Amino acid sequence: MAVTAAMVKELRERTQAGMMDCKKALTETDGDMEKAIEYLREKGLAKAAKKAGRVASEGLVKVAIAEDGKSAAVVEVNSETDFVSKNQEFVEFVDGLAKLALNAESDDIEAFKAMPYEGKTVAEVLTEKIAKIGENMSVRRVAKVSGDVITSYVHGGGRIGVIIAGSGEATDANKEALTNIAMQVAAMNPQYVSRNEISDEELASMRNITLESALNDPFTLPKPILNALLDKAVDGVWGEEDVAILAEKRADKKFNFNYLPNFLSEEAKTKLAGLAVADKANIVENKVFAGLVDGRVSKQLKEICLLDQTYVRAEDGKQTVAKYLESVDKALALANVVRFEVGEGIEKKEENFAEEVAKQLGN
Repeated sequence: MAVTAAMVKELRERTQAGMMDCKKALTETDGDMEKAIEYLREKGLAKAAKKAGRVASEGLVKVAIAEDGKSAAVVEVNSETDFVSKNQEFVEFVDGLAKLALNAESDDIEAFKAMPYEGKTVAEVLTEKIAKIGENMSVRRVAKVSGDVITSYVHGGGRIGVIIAGSGEATDANKEALTNIAMQVAAMNPQYVSRNEISDEELASMRNITLESALNDPFTLPKPILNALLDKAVDGVWGEEDVAILAEKRADKKFNFNYLPNFLSEEAKTKLAGLAVADKANIVENKVFAGLVDGRVSKQLKEICLLDQTYVRAEDGKQTVAKYLESVDKALALANVVRFEVGEGIEKKEENFAEEVAKQLGN
């Protein structure tokens, strides 16, 4: 498959990797965008591989909680501009849909748009709003949770909405605790509530990516493994200049080897990574290396799993969310967590006025 400039641009925006690295990744993966992202992650080149594209569209997220306090709903409605998202009629429309969502039987958006609303259906009222306001809008998604304890949090005037259902007593202390967790979810955006939600396949993929990334960044490997690779590099693999630099730094007992990469050529570093990858079978068998990979995977899990995250208001700076909940009420547990962010996963088309004019003149 031919790699186009547009594909390179998209991959660069999603990963923040260099342009030539993006082109190479797409070439190596035959143009498969997701595989290219994984390729860059394995090579340690993707700085921020985004789960679902850039957040770019406008709109509002609204939350509603039932009078009995046993259920909550959240809805996202998109608009073209931020100006319309602040329009009072639009705000009231989204607010009304959130309340309607409390009666939804599922999270199916098409079923929700078919629900009766103001004497018509949600879809029909939406069409009328588009005609009246003069801007395209869409009812994008809806979710509902039910449980013993219900809390919510809305951030940024409706940019982010979180609803949480917990199991346990609906005491003021428990409600406050879950509200604090909802604020953490809004800020930290965990991908999972607990590790139990991660499939064996996902976990294996995470470990493999971490392993490959470690091999492609040999200077972060355990010192015995790194030194063995360096010995191979100076034995006819590196050029004379890099060999001399390594000899000089090894002779300097005060030199901090963490800075060695700053003195070597890019070619030398690339070749060293190649040696590590080529010796993968032996390195993987090393117990110290296995421990390094396990440690890095564990660190990732602590970042993406809510219960493993450090509670942002922890006084000791170490208490996890799980431990915080336990300290409030040992019987309190998270049953369901939903987070909506306006435009999440939607890439807004960027118009280039100068290019458009030039194109028209060319025609």
